[in-house]
Amino acid sequence: MSTRRDPTAAAPVPAVASTVATAPPDTTAVVAQLSTVDRFLPVWIGAAMVVGLLLGRLVPGLDDALDAVKVGQTSLPIAIGLLLMMYPVLAKVRYREIGLVTADKRMIAASLLLNWVIGPAVMFALAWLLLADQPAYRTGIILVGLARCIAMVLIWNDLACGDREMAAVLVALNAIFQVLTYAALGYFYLKVLPGWLGLETTDLDVSIWSIAKTVLIFLGIPLVAGYLTRTLGEHFRGQEWYETRLLPRIGPIALYGLLFTVVVLFALQGQTITGDPLSVARIALPLLGYFAIMWFGAFAIARALKLTYPRATALSFSAASNDFELAIAVAIGVFGVTSGQALAGVVGPLIEVPVLVALVYLALWLRRRLSWPETSDLPAR
Repeated sequence: MSTRRDPTAAAPVPAVASTVATAPPDTTAVVAQLSTVDRFLPVWIGAAMVVGLLLGRLVPGLDDALDAVKVGQTSLPIAIGLLLMMYPVLAKVRYREIGLVTADKRMIAASLLLNWVIGPAVMFALAWLLLADQPAYRTGIILVGLARCIAMVLIWNDLACGDREMAAVLVALNAIFQVLTYAALGYFYLKVLPGWLGLETTDLDVSIWSIAKTVLIFLGIPLVAGYLTRTLGEHFRGQEWYETRLLPRIGPIALYGLLFTVVVLFALQGQTITGDPLSVARIALPLLGYFAIMWFGAFAIARALKLTYPRATALSFSAASNDFELAIAVAIGVFGVTSGQALAGVVGPLIEVPVLVALVYLALWLRRRLSWPETSDLPAR
């Protein structure tokens, strides 16, 4: 993972910001500015997916071995990969500037609306529209829609030169709402709303503590580690040393963690994915529709709010991403590891990873092609 820094990211926000739209100063093709590693990211991820699928198919008992030890309901290798993936991104966040980014109350409100009202409703509608005859897959897709992203969104946002500080704030908000509302929303979208509409209902028995534990592990641990790394590093060696010497050394760990996670995840479910391609294709349809609706919808809202490119990117990727690890853990815990609900959760990363990588490149292209405000248009405080 490269440690490039968008010159507009995390800039201090004045009380009343200018709304003059200016083109990005760099006219060179954005993709050409990426490091070799980032430029070929789709290749590395595609290779990791293929390796994982092949390992799952060709090595007998590998999936059982990888899933033998768990952190909560998540395989230990996946847990390690997620922690490695999250730590460098959270170590890059300038925590002293978070107070500045939270001043944009309209963006915070837009993110909460997109993540906790529009997102679950869109996934519910797509699940019933495209999987009405497949109750297990439909339930799994709805569970995915309720699990808002608290992990990989930081990777996609960072690759697209989004606002790291704002992304961290949005992820933290999602984590809090995840703990407080996931079980209640699951009951509403699987039991209450279908009942109101005269549709088939499904019970969901999941505790708030099981959700909180997942959030605390996969967000809390790397968040504390990242915060301490920056705080202590800047205290003893200074900000310049920290950002020019230390971050370039730990930055690539995020990419290694991402690729390792993809390999393990697809190795665990290689038999299922390759053994039932028609079901995978059917599950993929609502997911593809969801990613498109949420990303482009959030991007349009960001333009309407006159957000800067880094903040528009943070808003779009936080709205379009999902916490598949939580959805898979809930599906396995409630319905079983071989259930259709679990398969729907597993297919999620199969679709999300290549789609969001493509959206990273689309965001970078739009950054160059469109005019953007220099700073967000904030009301005076």
